Amino acid sequence: MGWGRAFDTCTAPSLAAMKAWKTGFYGAAAVYIGGKNRGCAQPNLTASWVKSVSAAGWKLIPLYVGAQPPCQTSRNPERFTASTAASLGASNAKDAVAKATALGMKPGSPVYLNMESYDITNKACNDATLTYVRSFTKTLRANTYRAGLYGFSSSSAKAIATATNRTDLPGNLWYALWNNKNTTTAGWPWDPKLYTDHSRAHQYMVNSKETRGGHTITVDRNAWDAPVAITG
Repeated sequence: MGWGRAFDTCTAPSLAAMKAWKTGFYGAAAVYIGGKNRGCAQPNLTASWVKSVSAAGWKLIPLYVGAQPPCQTSRNPERFTASTAASLGASNAKDAVAKATALGMKPGSPVYLNMESYDITNKACNDATLTYVRSFTKTLRANTYRAGLYGFSSSSAKAIATATNRTDLPGNLWYALWNNKNTTTAGWPWDPKLYTDHSRAHQYMVNSKETRGGHTITVDRNAWDAPVAITG
């Protein structure tokens, strides 16, 4: 599953830009398939776009911006509480499966849950977050999709990597650690036995303004050694 480098950007680029960007530097692109907290409109992201960019040789990484922790400081429109974490995790996952299916991303594809920063030392908040993540993961798997999580090495990804109870946690971890190092092994911050079987991704650089084939896009760079969508 090692696709080398992947980029993520808020709005899925046009088909023309995607074709121009197929220079070999990036092998995969992350796309925001849904969630009430998704930050950008997605005029390009359709089933036919998925089919066309896949045919052009791109691998795609589905990201879903689910409900966020109760102690988070941002102003996200959807957040869970201790009492709604399990039910929202399940309903968000069902929505993620519906969105992935509508885009032609088939069962067996991963969905990466986008979990923003929060105070993981706040036990009640962290417990609620783990409840939500477990419910999301369990529901994805019941629908034969794979589960991943995107989060920060200092907070949300750390909460997953260091949880003692490993039941129903995502099988793939995409961690943000902006050290400009294109690797998923050197500097891995947690137990080296975790996420070893092609199940790690590392966002190592952000807000990189790049021009390829006349198309300029501001992207984040990722070292990618984890599952990607099945679209064929």
